[in-house]
Amino acid sequence: MSKMLRVKHLLGIKDLHREDIDLILQTADTFLDVINRPIKKVPSLRDTTIVNLFFENSTRTRLSFELAEKRLSADVLNFTASSSSVSKGETLVDTVNNILAMKVDMVVMRHPQAGAAKFLSERVDSVIINAGDGAHEHPTQALLDAFSIKRKLGTIEGKRVMIVGDILHSRVALSNIFCLQKLGAEVGVCGPPTLIPRYLNELGVYVETNLQKALQWCDVVNMLRIQLERQDIQYFPSNREYTKHYQLNDNRLNALDKKIVVMHPGPINRGIEITSDVADGPHSVILDQVESGVAVRMAVLYLLAGRSAD
Repeated sequence: MSKMLRVKHLLGIKDLHREDIDLILQTADTFLDVINRPIKKVPSLRDTTIVNLFFENSTRTRLSFELAEKRLSADVLNFTASSSSVSKGETLVDTVNNILAMKVDMVVMRHPQAGAAKFLSERVDSVIINAGDGAHEHPTQALLDAFSIKRKLGTIEGKRVMIVGDILHSRVALSNIFCLQKLGAEVGVCGPPTLIPRYLNELGVYVETNLQKALQWCDVVNMLRIQLERQDIQYFPSNREYTKHYQLNDNRLNALDKKIVVMHPGPINRGIEITSDVADGPHSVILDQVESGVAVRMAVLYLLAGRSAD
């Protein structure tokens, strides 16, 4: 296996080869050991300056990246668009070029527009990591989800993973589909027909609108929240109606003739797409996903900084 990534930036899972994903997950294994020991820091990115550039609200992803950066001993700058010159009309390129003039090496960016990370990578001289662009991709979430499945089940090859919920507006769903298929898993989606894009059939994804059938099919279920902030029209009658047909609860899990792994990228709308009993129950690896997120983001930062994975 190559010890260097084939890409300069992490813009989306679509751009990665299977070997790149394997290398990231293998490197994340090493960093998982690091963050579970008494001294959790390594000097790998000392003298590297990283800016977290968030044009959308985020708590979990921003904190996970910031912790990953600090665990690697990088110098970290946090930039929030709402309190910056962007709110006064400054362009994205001007903003980033001003930051790069301060000798920043890497930019971690979340932006509400699909393609923003790619746009930036073509115009500024810095390593760009996409922390979510609109409803397009969220590559590090897909990588940490894959890492969590591998930790729990030992392998991803041949496993069946069902993604349930608001597929239409989810950047997590698309990145997960690309990532899991490249790792040899079968991927399905489930939700109201109005929230399932038609193009998924072309990607070789199994589409199911009945949640119980979907759960019986899979080894792993990844529950997504309804993204009301990205919906300009109403896609289903009410939250109550959605909950009736698509909520993951103990009754649905107990009706299965097998045990499945339960995931959620967060934030969780408890009582809507998933009940607290399930989210906090023995099937759930939701907190493992949070831990995996730091290790995977450390791996991505380390490899993109041009260091070989020894």
